[in-house]
Amino acid sequence: MRTPIALLLFVATGLPQTVVVHPKLIGDVLVNPGMGIQTFQRFNGDPLNPGLEWSEEGPTGPLADGEGVKFPASTIAYCRWFWETLEPEQGHVRWEIVTNALAEAHKHGQTLAIRLMPYDQKHPLPEWYRKSGAKRINTEGAPIWEPDFSDPLYLKHWGALVKEAGRRFDGHPDLDSVDISSVGYWGEGWSDFMPSFPYQKKLIDIWFDAFPATRLLMNFDEPQALAYGTSRGAGWRFDCLGDLRAKWAHMLDFYPEQIARTGIQDVWQRSPVSMETCGVPGSWEQHGWDVRYILAEALRWHVTSLNVKSSAIPSKFAAAFEDFERRMGYRLELRRIEYPASVVSGHAVAVKMWWVNSGVAPVYRPYVLAMAFDSGSQPTVVDVPADVRKWLPGDIVVEEDIEVPHMPAGEYRLRVALLDPRDRRPAIRLGIEGRTDSGWYDLGAISVK
Repeated sequence: MRTPIALLLFVATGLPQTVVVHPKLIGDVLVNPGMGIQTFQRFNGDPLNPGLEWSEEGPTGPLADGEGVKFPASTIAYCRWFWETLEPEQGHVRWEIVTNALAEAHKHGQTLAIRLMPYDQKHPLPEWYRKSGAKRINTEGAPIWEPDFSDPLYLKHWGALVKEAGRRFDGHPDLDSVDISSVGYWGEGWSDFMPSFPYQKKLIDIWFDAFPATRLLMNFDEPQALAYGTSRGAGWRFDCLGDLRAKWAHMLDFYPEQIARTGIQDVWQRSPVSMETCGVPGSWEQHGWDVRYILAEALRWHVTSLNVKSSAIPSKFAAAFEDFERRMGYRLELRRIEYPASVVSGHAVAVKMWWVNSGVAPVYRPYVLAMAFDSGSQPTVVDVPADVRKWLPGDIVVEEDIEVPHMPAGEYRLRVALLDPRDRRPAIRLGIEGRTDSGWYDLGAISVK
């Protein structure tokens, strides 16, 4: 790596002149992988939920086509399904539901985030499980059959579903993340009949065993479970962003304290934070809640993705949400690059870059920082050593000697991109001008000798 002094000597001795480029920033909302506003139980372009309603049931078949749907472009589709829907008969799981959702997400330019849910008030545990000899913890005649989460049969049968899900889908290229879900309504981790922590721990560990290659998200409500799951590497999520009720509110009386008490303030630096709205944005408007305060808190907690339940964003909130989209997750801007105007094929060359992440979170996938020498045909690409997952909000300096590949002498355009390591294609839109049709960003001319 060259020091600034060495670079001055390089110029002073009459060697090729240094080029300095300051790319122009743009203010566009950037639609980038693994971040942004999610679609819920549907995919890009599908019709929105009407009014203040939404469905807790994920798609089990084709959805109706939508026309002119006004909703932010999304890179993540979030879907969740109940146990009784997935496994109506013991051992006969309808895995095609998840397989089809993965295919639909890919078709719509998205990846899929999922949750498998045990039950809720309207979707009971599978009948075969309730008749299996499993223990019921609440009294007969209660409207909901509540399981004993410390019952070995619960761990056995729920664990079998989770294990098989992992065997089929762990590491799938279109699977964005999986919620850790085992206890209580919707698998949110809370219940009036909470088991002691050793049993909770077992029901958390099954997810880490099943999905070692896929990002996991820990639900928020139980502090010991939240601290444990995130300590094992999971990100976290909560599901009532926006609640500002007068007497007791998640935003004022629970979330800030829980974040501090569980010590998860810095989890965002290596694992994502995902949120879900309390009701839908339309209900915030109905209650008169302060949208700018709500979204500012989400940013302060380093949100990467948000589920607004595929509901319309009120027109009076449009500007606030657009500003929020510009700042949530990561936003990478190349502010300055310095390189020699002329280089020698097959020799090392010093390159200096100043980047800024003006978002609130890093990238969580190992994208490859690369430069290309483009003469109008097939570009010659060279990787630049950098772990972009460590690019936290703020300034980043990359100073490296890179090897100029062996190539014909001539005039080239120097370009930069962040590549998907799986297909080596540009994957991330930057907050600067200069993006070409191929996804590379043009920086300027360079001569190869």
